[in-house]
Amino acid sequence: MKTRNKLTSIILGSLVLIAVGCAKNEEDKVIQSDLPETFRIDVPSAISQTSTQKNVSTEVFSGNEAYRHLNNFIYVGDASAEIVEDIIKAIRIYGLSKPMSFSFMSDADRQTKNVVVLDNSSYESSIWQHQLTITDAASESNADGGIGLQVFWNTNPTMGIALLRPHYWDKSDTSNLDSTLFRIDYSEAGDSIYDATMVVSIYKWDLNLNDRFHMDNMKMFVGKAGDRIDVFGNSNHPDAWLFLQEPKGFNWAFVASGSASKNIGVAEVGLPLSNLDESRREVLLGTYSLQNVFTSQIREYYYQTYKVYPDAAAVANYLTNTEAPGFFNSSGFVQGGTAPTNEYDALVSNIQGLVPYNPYYISNLTLEFKQ
Repeated sequence: MKTRNKLTSIILGSLVLIAVGCAKNEEDKVIQSDLPETFRIDVPSAISQTSTQKNVSTEVFSGNEAYRHLNNFIYVGDASAEIVEDIIKAIRIYGLSKPMSFSFMSDADRQTKNVVVLDNSSYESSIWQHQLTITDAASESNADGGIGLQVFWNTNPTMGIALLRPHYWDKSDTSNLDSTLFRIDYSEAGDSIYDATMVVSIYKWDLNLNDRFHMDNMKMFVGKAGDRIDVFGNSNHPDAWLFLQEPKGFNWAFVASGSASKNIGVAEVGLPLSNLDESRREVLLGTYSLQNVFTSQIREYYYQTYKVYPDAAAVANYLTNTEAPGFFNSSGFVQGGTAPTNEYDALVSNIQGLVPYNPYYISNLTLEFKQ
């Protein structure tokens, strides 16, 4: 899958850049860092995995295909957080937590990179104990300042914000990620519901603009409460259309809950329009449920093509296993509608309290570094 390969290359390139830049002398290797040891929540593979493409012209469009995009988009968010965490771990090894600044030449693109570490930095109305910024020197006069990475963090409890622009890690990369920006908000402060939380935001992904289902923005919340991992969010697909070429532009809105130890999960998916300004669960996952939207579109497509509505039983058969919720295990989708065993019962109950983001907000999402 192109997405997975691209994410992997970003991880490797980022680690090479950090290793080259930080190991400027032997003393750096023994400096103790207070950078967080952890900066993400691992999402169970039952609800975070890649899948193969499906041709919707086959006789039966099963739940395995209907829900596969959920797995893919959660995977993209989870992998993005892993990228940032791996970079932070690499920085931690070399002790870049005290105020300092230096420059180095990256092996990735043979460009000079500047590194600055500050204490007591202000960002988004908060004061952070530390701020790390790495820029591409030749791009610092650009409107975005040429910033490749920025991390703000506190200790005791661990919490922070990390922003990454892959383009400035490797300017020789000719992919469509020039404007892409990742943001990870992570906290171990805890609250009445979760022990730790993570929010992954992606701005201007645009990896494959030739695909009408391409994603531009995404935002995903992950909360850990003991063994339970809750996930909700939206990915925006501005040029997407389903069976009908109009309307165009959909959010893939989702909620999910999984057990880390059992590696099982339960999920609900909605397909609201990208420009829908709505926050109610009953609308996002009820009115615009995956099954409702597909049923409506198939009926209208059939009518426009044959001037008669299709048999309801035939449509239901075509959309087998698309009813909510969907059930997953380590092998992927199991079935829709009815739980395969009672071990899913607590997760089914739990997702009723989860709500995706407002689609209009995700469609108009913006991210930016501190300049």
